[in-house]
Amino acid sequence: MKRCEWSVGSKIEIEYHDKIWGVPEFDDRQLFRKLTLDGAQAGLSWITILKKTANYDLAFDNFDVIKIANYSAEKIAELLQNKGIIRNKLKINSVVNNAKIYLKIQKEFGSFSKYIWSFTNGKTINNKWTNMSEIPSSSKESDAMAKDMKKRGFKFVGTTICYAFMQAIGMVNDHTIDCFRYEEIKK
Repeated sequence: MKRCEWSVGSKIEIEYHDKIWGVPEFDDRQLFRKLTLDGAQAGLSWITILKKTANYDLAFDNFDVIKIANYSAEKIAELLQNKGIIRNKLKINSVVNNAKIYLKIQKEFGSFSKYIWSFTNGKTINNKWTNMSEIPSSSKESDAMAKDMKKRGFKFVGTTICYAFMQAIGMVNDHTIDCFRYEEIKK
């Protein structure tokens, strides 16, 4: 079975590729979770974050955004000592900040999903890459998303992070066309 080249390094990468990456996601909590994980990955390898995903779920109360938006200084200090997550003060503080902005967006748009998917008019962009070297690190859609999110006050949402997020949540289908998941996602 042919897979995207990046996914064959380990069992956890294969599982992520085969079951999660590129699958259209519309659940607000899961969208916030994936945005947080993509922000945590900045400057690091994706495998590092994949290995810590369960720890992130525990540390951030299963991404209960209302709880996160109300984290105290003590809770943030506790997170900074948590060896199961990336202990970067800016990244941890960005999660709390982003939760507050996320709640405002839910009120404005009715859901975070409606807001985020508006950057692709609610549809998956099915690219047709033949090899990994063709896949960009950003797009006009991720540029627009990053610009709007930054304007609203989000942190760790540059265009590259936004594009990785778009890939993760199925806004773009960046499986190579010879990958078995390409057609599955396209349907």
